[in-house]
Amino acid sequence: MTDLNTLQLTATTALGGTLPQEARHGALRMAENSGLALASLTLRRGTTQPAPFGLALPGPGAWGQAGRHAALWMGPEQWLIEGEGLAETDFATALQGQCPGCSVTEQTDGFVAFEITSEAGEAPILALLARLVNIAPDRLRPGMGTRTGLEHMSVLVIRRAPDRLALLGLRSAAATLWHALTTAAARLG
Repeated sequence: MTDLNTLQLTATTALGGTLPQEARHGALRMAENSGLALASLTLRRGTTQPAPFGLALPGPGAWGQAGRHAALWMGPEQWLIEGEGLAETDFATALQGQCPGCSVTEQTDGFVAFEITSEAGEAPILALLARLVNIAPDRLRPGMGTRTGLEHMSVLVIRRAPDRLALLGLRSAAATLWHALTTAAARLG
């Protein structure tokens, strides 16, 4: 029988470590963002569009940010809400409190998030995008995001800034996504 008084659980990131993974290739830095909380938000019939945490919910193909919160448009009256540094909180409950009458579903543990930054402006980000996804890099401007395919997996790509990109995928595919990302970045040299 297990002695529950001595049982210790160790939190692990999506890539299986106790600390988030990081890698550098040329001007690109890639990092697992284990602190990002996620929740889906859907309007119900008869509800008005809220502004959770002071966040203006974006329209089709757009992403918007207000402080440590952000939103990605996912479909008509549907958004993915982000909470930077809030993964260890009950983010969905906090969001539900901001959006009475809406449907909110916790998503944090279902996804892995990778943040990619460039020390040399947007050119390396555009080059990486061209290798990773089937979106014309110049069409994914800062403040935009979309769902697309990456090596037969569905991912969300968010252009946070000219020199910053986020890639969100299923947590169960974290290692495969990390391999695809770091391999593509290494080939850019």
